Amino acid sequence: MEKMYFDTNMIIIVALVVILVLLYSLYYSLIQKKNKVKEAFSSIDVQLKKRYDLIPNVLFIANKFMEHERGLLEEITKLRAQAAKLPADMGNAEQKIKLDGAIAGKMGQLMVAVENYPQLKSDQTMIQAMQTYNEQEEHIAAARRFYNSAVLELNNAVEIFPSSLVAAMLSIKQMPFFEANEQERQSVDASKYFNK
Repeated sequence: MEKMYFDTNMIIIVALVVILVLLYSLYYSLIQKKNKVKEAFSSIDVQLKKRYDLIPNVLFIANKFMEHERGLLEEITKLRAQAAKLPADMGNAEQKIKLDGAIAGKMGQLMVAVENYPQLKSDQTMIQAMQTYNEQEEHIAAARRFYNSAVLELNNAVEIFPSSLVAAMLSIKQMPFFEANEQERQSVDASKYFNK
């Protein structure tokens, strides 16, 4: 009888240890995924900051030549100011994603509008600024891919049982993906930027 009691206790202890190890493993994995998303978002934020720093230079050069595009230049300046004021934390992720999309769309319009100004298009400073801007956009795209990959892992862990239970206990929620907004999905009508 005592041997049976000992075996039952051992089974219960082993089961509890296995459950605790499993819970800790899920906890550890979720925290790693959450922190990977934060790291990826921070990388995007660094690249966006570089873009925000570059935009005034592009606008300054363009401003000398583009009298008819004053409204577009002002819109870009306004969006840049809004984005620069946003704190770089995960609580602002959705707002940051929307502003990033709006800025990218307006900068795309500006790049198309530059085609209408031969002096600006051939200005060496503008050429260099546009090349730097395009390189920066490639860095942002790479950072977005890294972020989206990290978000996919976290969102899967938050949704799939049993880690979903641990995520709920820790209040870890799904994060938004960086996606193209409606403005970015539409093709740019270049004809409206050319003198008629």
